[in-house]
Amino acid sequence: MIEKIAHGLTRKPKLVALIAALMLIPSLIGFAATRINYDILSYLPQDLPSSQGEQLLEDPFQMAATSMLIVDGMPAGYTNDLINDIKEVPGVSNAVWISNLVGIQIPTDMIPANFRDMFYSGDATMVIIQYDHPGASDETMDAIEQVRSLCSEKCFLAGFSVVIKDTRDVMDSELPLFVGLAVLLALIAMSLTLESTVLPFVFLGSIGLAVVYNFGSNIFLGEISYITKAIAAVLQLGVTMDYSIFLYRRYEEEREHYDDKRDAMAQAIIAAFRSLSGSSLTTIAGFLALCSMRLTLGRDIGIVMAKGVVLGVATVILVLPSLVLIFDRQIDRHKHKTLIPSFDKANRFILRRRAALVILALVLFLPASYSENHAGIYYKLDESLPRNLPSIVSNEKLKDDFDMATSHFVVLRDDISATDMNDMETQLKALPGITSVVSYHSILGTGIPDFFIPDAVKEMLKQGGYQLMMVNSSYEPATDQVSGQLDRMSAVISAYDPDAMITGEGAMYRDLIDTTAVDFKVANYLSIAAIFLIVSIVFRSLTVPVVLVATIELAILINQGCCYFTGTSIPFIAPTIISCVQLGATVDYAILMTSRFQEELRNGRTRMEAIRIAADSSDASIVTSALVLFCATLGVSFVSSIDLIGAICVMLARGAVISALVSLFLMPAILCVCEPVFHKTSLNWRTLPPAKAPRAQRRFGRRGKAPVPPQPNVPGESAAPQQEKEPAARP
Repeated sequence: MIEKIAHGLTRKPKLVALIAALMLIPSLIGFAATRINYDILSYLPQDLPSSQGEQLLEDPFQMAATSMLIVDGMPAGYTNDLINDIKEVPGVSNAVWISNLVGIQIPTDMIPANFRDMFYSGDATMVIIQYDHPGASDETMDAIEQVRSLCSEKCFLAGFSVVIKDTRDVMDSELPLFVGLAVLLALIAMSLTLESTVLPFVFLGSIGLAVVYNFGSNIFLGEISYITKAIAAVLQLGVTMDYSIFLYRRYEEEREHYDDKRDAMAQAIIAAFRSLSGSSLTTIAGFLALCSMRLTLGRDIGIVMAKGVVLGVATVILVLPSLVLIFDRQIDRHKHKTLIPSFDKANRFILRRRAALVILALVLFLPASYSENHAGIYYKLDESLPRNLPSIVSNEKLKDDFDMATSHFVVLRDDISATDMNDMETQLKALPGITSVVSYHSILGTGIPDFFIPDAVKEMLKQGGYQLMMVNSSYEPATDQVSGQLDRMSAVISAYDPDAMITGEGAMYRDLIDTTAVDFKVANYLSIAAIFLIVSIVFRSLTVPVVLVATIELAILINQGCCYFTGTSIPFIAPTIISCVQLGATVDYAILMTSRFQEELRNGRTRMEAIRIAADSSDASIVTSALVLFCATLGVSFVSSIDLIGAICVMLARGAVISALVSLFLMPAILCVCEPVFHKTSLNWRTLPPAKAPRAQRRFGRRGKAPVPPQPNVPGESAAPQQEKEPAARP
């Protein structure tokens, strides 16, 4: 079947290229129709109390999207006119200020103390704004934009929804720079490591098609996160580029055996399909492991990236051959020497010191594990944003002027007696860090008759058999202080209403921390188990996957441990993404060398000859692959002002380099020392299965390197294949 497809693809390359270009139209439509979600907290499991409470805030209270407007040094008349204008903004359901409660004619000193403390701080006053739609919805984002347009420079709009709005604006402005710089740097890397000036542009065109197809097909998900949007294109470029390199190298080899280049390409397609369909499994498994997370952000990233790898392979098999055939003359005309140095002397040194290097690898696990476990992690997402953003400045002012770093929202039954409400509020106010408690009961407690309470205030605090209490805290979200405060609040509130729910930014961040603590371990273990299984099946071995996975895990630990030594805190999602992606994407470096090592052993070479040939033939492919991934991801960190995105890309870039270095300088020694163990614990390690023909040797993961016939022996060694007799070949 694949033979017929390959023959058909190579006979009409221009038609295939035209069809691929036409497929961009529905892909672009799908991309435009896919919504981007900027609210990471919305990915929390919906069965958590904070998520259920958030749903009640949205319906019936319409408080899920709430912002605080601080008006500094302006007369009461200005503020009153401003809130009347704000109420007319589409998407705004209510704007509450002191004028809603007692009017603006009453002098400030005569306003009840709890209202005065809540709405006034020196010359500044605060307005509470509610929205019709959820905090991260497009309608709320548009409403916030219009509210800002009504305000003067003396106004500061704060709140989580406003932070989301600024995050979206920053992302929209920087994303073209992300992709553009990633493409430019990847192009430079390929120009240095590939033998043609035109070839990198052909590869980028092919991967560009796969990226657009991937983003267009996200429409079936309905929406993707802004983190996925920011890193998916760059990561897909870096991870799948070496699939293209493999196909082209195989095509170059087959051209020597065929007069018609179309036949040579057909054979290259067949070889690429058989190799890449297996090679890509490790990368896909790494991404799909993220889908096991209860925090559905992992599923979002995992599905999009796994789909991207599949589409990348499909594009390499179905589209890239046509592009190469169309531009074949230009590719040949602009060939040049590559700048990748020879690693022959380095490999000789590594093999002479193989025992010491294996001991070094084992010793490195200790500091790497310690530093990885003690690296700083932050969960509060606005810490990753530039400090000069309007929302960040406003949140800081809200904290400084009104001592409101966090607002907890408590949803209770509305039939709790006045006496119990009074006792509850008194106990809550006495808790450390609580600055104010606002509820329907606290308003009536000021001596205001019930019929004097405006309907807008009643609707804000009482709906559908529930009442709402807002508890303001001076503690920052996502801290141990807030976590302890929430525990103490829960103990007080549950004594009066066991079914009460505490939600808001503080409670949701605490649930985020608790959820991801389990998620990260599960996803990491699953990725290791899945890749272990794939490698064990490919090599029919119990020990080969142990060695390969452990070696790349060492690279991952070193990568994450660098944050400890540099004193850098990283966003909470970064370790899991790095673990799964780096393992899935760079274990192929180890598989590439191991496959060639096994092939040379089966050709009758000694262990020292086989590992030397395997290392020499694999080094260039590893360097090219790692360099492209490094350049594609590092470029994002140069231009991203959102630390969450920048930190992930820096770690991906650093991980590619560390994995390559481990594969280049430790893997040959480890494979050579462990080979006798492989021989005893693997099926047909040194010999082909009886049913196999000599040319049907296994080629799993030979990415970016064409099959090479047995090379001449190293000078000074016998030309004939021999058994391992010399002492130098023993571990």
